[in-house]
Amino acid sequence: MRIGSGVDFHQLVVGRDLWIGGVKIPHTKGALGHSDADVLLHAICDALLGSLGLGDIGFHFPDTSNEFKGIDSKILLKRTYELITKEGYEVVNLDTTLCLQAPKIKPYVPTMQQAIADILHIELKDVSIKATTTETMGFVGREEGLIAYATVLVKKKG
Repeated sequence: MRIGSGVDFHQLVVGRDLWIGGVKIPHTKGALGHSDADVLLHAICDALLGSLGLGDIGFHFPDTSNEFKGIDSKILLKRTYELITKEGYEVVNLDTTLCLQAPKIKPYVPTMQQAIADILHIELKDVSIKATTTETMGFVGREEGLIAYATVLVKKKG
């Protein structure tokens, strides 16, 4: 068994869609990035890659490549999962935390869990998504950005 952790940050700006956990969430701002800027899926990708010492999301999917411009991060997570399975591993579970002042994501969590569970071939109960605010402190509290943390456990298949 191996453990990996990941973290990702994105600025929030007017004029972009807000994608979190593979779900488009209505909000006045969206995350800025080369891809769809899904902070949660990016943190999960980094956790998976880190669990096997395979580098990070920027190494595998560089933001300098037109191939990944505007790409759906669910595709990045699927490709990351394929890298893990190629190494002979499968996901046991993951635990994530989002830090954002707004919007409230509770209504979207089940859909996020399902999207992630489907890609990683795990049960819904094995995908934990929690959220917190920073009580209006810092760049997250001022709604200038958001952060996601992910921890993943993988094991050898068989």
